[in-house]
Amino acid sequence: MSSALRFGANYTPSEGWFHHWLDFDIDAVRADLDSVAGLGLDHIRVFPLWPLFQPNRALIRPRAVDQLVRLADAAAERGLDVNVDGLQGHLSSFDFLPAWTQTWHRRNIFTDPDVVAGQAAYLRTLAEALADRPNFIGMTIGNEIAQFAAGPHPDPDRVTPEQAGGWLERLLAACEEGAPGRMHLHAEYDASWYQDDQPFTPAHAARIGPVTAVHSWVFNGTAQRHGRTGTATEHHAAYLIELSKAWALDARRPVWLQEVGAPAPHIPAEHTAAFTEATVAGALDCPDVWGVTWWCSHDVSRSLADFPELEYSLGLLTNDRKVKPAGRAIARITEAWRGREHRPAPRTTALVVDAGDEDTAPRRSVCAPGGPVFEAFARLTADGARPTTVLASRAGDRDHLAARGITEVVTPEQAGVTPEPA
Repeated sequence: MSSALRFGANYTPSEGWFHHWLDFDIDAVRADLDSVAGLGLDHIRVFPLWPLFQPNRALIRPRAVDQLVRLADAAAERGLDVNVDGLQGHLSSFDFLPAWTQTWHRRNIFTDPDVVAGQAAYLRTLAEALADRPNFIGMTIGNEIAQFAAGPHPDPDRVTPEQAGGWLERLLAACEEGAPGRMHLHAEYDASWYQDDQPFTPAHAARIGPVTAVHSWVFNGTAQRHGRTGTATEHHAAYLIELSKAWALDARRPVWLQEVGAPAPHIPAEHTAAFTEATVAGALDCPDVWGVTWWCSHDVSRSLADFPELEYSLGLLTNDRKVKPAGRAIARITEAWRGREHRPAPRTTALVVDAGDEDTAPRRSVCAPGGPVFEAFARLTADGARPTTVLASRAGDRDHLAARGITEVVTPEQAGVTPEPA
């Protein structure tokens, strides 16, 4: 892996949000990308809406695919590489599933053979359309699509961990068929790390595909419990990066902080720059980070209805393309890192994670906010220990520890944290 850090933004179009695909305006896209490039960023993550691109299982709209390619080409003109999320799936509290998976055609999106074949054809088509573009990083299967597989989703598509792993492997193979040799990955939200019954597991995240993606949001109980300047809040992204390494089989597996943002009111507007700087500094103190991709590029327009309040103000830029304090902070960070190698010192203290069977992690809630692993990590960090994590099953494996540069292993109890009563 290159030691050069990548800095980017999740591209949220300033005009029409992701509904811009309905009225695609390449000039508006170019203006948006000019403002993104102006922050010194080097890539964007792009979100086609699955029902618009594949409205029928046998119809992948050529015009929609062409619009995606035109967007990628516009990004290239501005020095921006592009990662494309295929199955949208879920975005900012809204679900976007095609009609051929719903109501009268209700089928499980993870296990129905026809649906999965349709998904594979769709992802392969998008990858193939971009395969010859030098600025195409690769595909992400979808955005936090694991949320469809369990509660709290109101109508989940139930799947076993074994089925979830097979689904991921099948769709990553489709991406590879379309664009061989690119960095194709999958990305789940923090329930995969924190929720005991989530069938998409930490092992899936850390072992399937060439890179682990983590999405860090402090509205998950972290900021509520620790406050906006709490160590756990400012280091939540670093925690997820290091937590992922407990399950990784490759001691140097890259980790992509693919989503991270400053959500109001947990992070008030006047504190977004400080939170941004602290969060990125913590993440970049972790070895083997591929890059940081902020959520998101532009605010959601107040003319659009029914978003959760926090979704309107997450942009680095306003929806009229003015740079916000968080955007200025990201611009300072990207400038400071330009041309530098990313080689932080190893994290030599490992916190033991006992979540049960390592493949299914049936007790992974010990890693969630309030859990003993989470709270011990925050305490060790506050004490300056720069911790990482190790599975209980490997805590005595000298070869594993040596490969990761670990010289000290501590349990949550040894760090001064005991489990709360059930």
